Amino acid sequence: MRSNRASMKRSKNVVRDGPLREAGNLRPVRRRERFSMDLLELTLSDPFADVALDEALLCEAEEQDDGREVLRLWEPRRPMVVVGRGSKVEIEVNLDECRRAGVPVVRRCSGGAAIVAGPGCLMYSLVLRRNARPDAAGIEATHRFVLGALAEGLARLGFAVLREGTSDLTYRGKKISGNSMRCRRNFLLYHGTMLYRFPIDLIDRLLLMPPRRPAYRGDRAHAQFVANLDVEPAALRAAIAAAFQAETVRSDWPRELTETLVRNRYAQDDWNR
Repeated sequence: MRSNRASMKRSKNVVRDGPLREAGNLRPVRRRERFSMDLLELTLSDPFADVALDEALLCEAEEQDDGREVLRLWEPRRPMVVVGRGSKVEIEVNLDECRRAGVPVVRRCSGGAAIVAGPGCLMYSLVLRRNARPDAAGIEATHRFVLGALAEGLARLGFAVLREGTSDLTYRGKKISGNSMRCRRNFLLYHGTMLYRFPIDLIDRLLLMPPRRPAYRGDRAHAQFVANLDVEPAALRAAIAAAFQAETVRSDWPRELTETLVRNRYAQDDWNR
């Protein structure tokens, strides 16, 4: 179900739309043929299951002969910290503050650094068939393809975003989206964030300064580095779905596989430490 519009005070971390300018480092996405992609709008009640579902969708597609591409849109119901597969939690996360605030820390199956998500942070997850996407052959090409499509979608809303670092999207010098991927033989998972009404101060509270920072960030603290887009959530969801031609609404999801992944991995302390 699509998010309802809600009135909210605008913070200084909101980047408002302005005159459209060329996103010079993102090439237009080539539309050689029309693809059929499923659209799954589903947020679960458990943060561990929400993160596990992304991997379950990848595994499901990989294991089926006729696995379909899917775009999942979801938004956590409460704050959570999500760390990368190779993250050192004690270096990237303020664990004491997470415990005090009751914020769960969950490890995802893809790489990258720790993020904070929650209400006001739209999450998207793409499962793409590798041999059907010539523009996404290889890691760098996949970044260009996905981020280019997202940039086109945001441009239609009036935001000319840039790709900076490995896989960030920025607007007017501030990060509004972070992204990562995991590849299997036939399919890949590419997922990320889109900030629109997120309490930026929460990132400063829950995360430490990352050990590795892209050059464009410099020494900026989280609150000076990250910002929200001034956009309605329904418009943002529609723009992302249109960018990937995700038009076939899907209601089923791999519940049993998700529950197995939660039980055996995502809810385990050994995985999340």
